[in-house]
Amino acid sequence: MRGQVSTGGVSGRTDGFVTFSSQTEDGYRDHSQQDFNRLNANLGYRLSPDAETRFYLNAFTWRSRIPGEVSKDSALNDPTAANPDWIVQDQQRNIDSVRLTNKTTVRFGDASVDFGAYGLWRHVMHPIYQWLDFTAEDYGLYARAAHDGRIGGLENRLVVGATIATGRIDTEQFINLPDAVKGDLASSMVDTSDNITLYGENTLKVRPDLSLIASVQYLHATRERRDRFLSNGEQSGRASYDLWSPRLGILWDVDSSTQLFANVSRSAEIPTYDANAFSTPDDLEAQTATTYEVGARGRRGEASWDVAIYRAEIEDELQCLTLFPWAACTVVNTGPTVHQGIEAGGSAPVFGSTFVDGDRLVLTAAYTLNDFAFDGDHTFGDNEMPGVPRHLLRAEALYRHPSGVYFGPNVEWSPSDYFADNANTLTVDSYALLGLRLGYDAPQGWSGYVEGRNLTDERYISTVAVAGRASPTSQLFNPGTGRSVYAGLRYRF
Repeated sequence: MRGQVSTGGVSGRTDGFVTFSSQTEDGYRDHSQQDFNRLNANLGYRLSPDAETRFYLNAFTWRSRIPGEVSKDSALNDPTAANPDWIVQDQQRNIDSVRLTNKTTVRFGDASVDFGAYGLWRHVMHPIYQWLDFTAEDYGLYARAAHDGRIGGLENRLVVGATIATGRIDTEQFINLPDAVKGDLASSMVDTSDNITLYGENTLKVRPDLSLIASVQYLHATRERRDRFLSNGEQSGRASYDLWSPRLGILWDVDSSTQLFANVSRSAEIPTYDANAFSTPDDLEAQTATTYEVGARGRRGEASWDVAIYRAEIEDELQCLTLFPWAACTVVNTGPTVHQGIEAGGSAPVFGSTFVDGDRLVLTAAYTLNDFAFDGDHTFGDNEMPGVPRHLLRAEALYRHPSGVYFGPNVEWSPSDYFADNANTLTVDSYALLGLRLGYDAPQGWSGYVEGRNLTDERYISTVAVAGRASPTSQLFNPGTGRSVYAGLRYRF
């Protein structure tokens, strides 16, 4: 059951919006109950015709039990069952979180400046293979300036910005006794992070329809762990990173509704502290990549499309491997890897005003090709990387009547098997899911819908926790939800 209420308004120079939602579910699988409450609100004030400020509040509480990964045989033949060890330990994920943000915008003719600050407090109570109890605090300041001008008679847009962020996670880990009872202290630490990001981007229109884009980002970051539980050895550590991420791109407006683009970029991702990464900071290298991308996007009448082809050559990819069936995954660096593929989506009317004036049938589809592989790894050679379907297609044919009634089938199709481990010894099977939607949508008053999902009750794997080398009994699999029906009502006034 899920409910949501939203309202907003404007009074003089002040405007605001608030929405609250609440959700509870028993879960398709055993030991997968969840309760979730979220509040989002913002309040804005126009200081002058060229200046405004806005405050944002985001808060949520989440209480959930975790069914855990199971073997492939169990996932496909007893999909509602939870991992029995996780039931004994009553594994859970419980979070309270509050985030407050301010953004102020000031305009000066052809230039504008955004600046603000944010603060986040989060308490996580997470009994898994151990009982994790940690509080996270993050604070930051940011500023961004943009200027639209001319260089040598050519239109030019320059954007520069900076972000300063700091964070602290205070963690205690206890032995998790049956029924999620805190046992003896097993670990205690404080993790801190400091980050300074500077960036700039320049877009020069060499022709009215052709833009050259150059950008660069510099990141200085530190990660430090102070171990307060020394009976199992000193595990304090510190790491520092200085990383540059340049990008060159070209954007061609073929006409008013069609764009072609190409980019080559350098990216970097540093290790993060979270509930699934227990390595000391100096154990891991930053992940870096060079990515090449070409694509197109456009619209013709009611038809639209977006397609991109990319290749990313990655060093020290951060991979979360399941090393033990009873523990959370551990982040490691892999050898060289390559991620390449296609991301495509589109929507187009097949016919309109056929049965009555104003009706239409619209086809919508999204397709991804994920060709991810090791690139001469000393252990796994050129094996496929696990955990991601090689092909995935989602499509829907939706008929809309001018009265507001709509209905149509949809499909999610993963047509080929993919691997669950780096050694490529255990596979996740292909699947196809059939659904159907029926509803009524009105601009005012009552609207509603009924949706059937996985109508054929297909047994399939929805997600997989990856391993280095798996066996047929490895507990890595999360079964997908069986046949289900969703229904909802909405009232607008």
